[in-house]
Amino acid sequence: MHSTCPVGVFDSGVGGLSVLREIHQLMPHEELLYVADSAHAPYGDKPKEFILERSTAIIEFFLSHKVKAIVVACNTATAAAVKELRGIYDLPMVAMEPAVKPAVEQTHTGVVGVLATSRTINSNNFQILFARFAEQAQIIAQPCPGLVDQVELGELDSAKTRSLVGQFVFPLLEQKADVLVLGCTHYPFLKPVIQEIAGATVKVIDSGAAIARRLHSLLQHHGLLSDLNSPGEVQFFSSSDNGGADKVISELWGSPVKTLELLNKYSY
Repeated sequence: MHSTCPVGVFDSGVGGLSVLREIHQLMPHEELLYVADSAHAPYGDKPKEFILERSTAIIEFFLSHKVKAIVVACNTATAAAVKELRGIYDLPMVAMEPAVKPAVEQTHTGVVGVLATSRTINSNNFQILFARFAEQAQIIAQPCPGLVDQVELGELDSAKTRSLVGQFVFPLLEQKADVLVLGCTHYPFLKPVIQEIAGATVKVIDSGAAIARRLHSLLQHHGLLSDLNSPGEVQFFSSSDNGGADKVISELWGSPVKTLELLNKYSY
């Protein structure tokens, strides 16, 4: 393993691009590989065993590209599989954690709303996280079925998306939540709509920047920070075969990209 080796970042679909963006901004000289497992998105309604199977296949793909670290840029995969993945693979691995701690520190009403998938909310990891801060604030978990699908379609501001956001956000506002945590990496792409519907007095936060800082710290600790002077290459892969990956990923990334197909042996 060498400092010039790439970092592998993956998600059930395109949501992890919100984390990739933070990583690229903080560490522009790092070579990055991103896998969107969009053929199997969303993970939120899939069995734990299936999520572990997909995560393992993607990590094997990364290992074939000699990555030096892995970022599980998916809250659902973190909740369902990261403990097992860390037991299988001996390399630096960063996983997601909803930004509950900073939310609790910033709330004035003492009520924090967490928008996430049902699987993330019902996971043991999440319940432990909730329990850690239960005495400091009321934490209300709001499952958001359908939001991941809207981001996967690139519908960030459609009438259906707005309707879903309102359906999930209004109950939290009615319970006096003044900080909303985006507990899914897809949701930061909906932040403008969520913020507009929630109102200017409500803070909307996610953990993308914190994950980038954690990766930087981990690479530094292992002596693996890139020493390249030139910008690192970012390569995008997708398991989707619907032909729309380039368009959606380019839109979310903010510049035109060419998405490569995830090799068949990893795309079952």
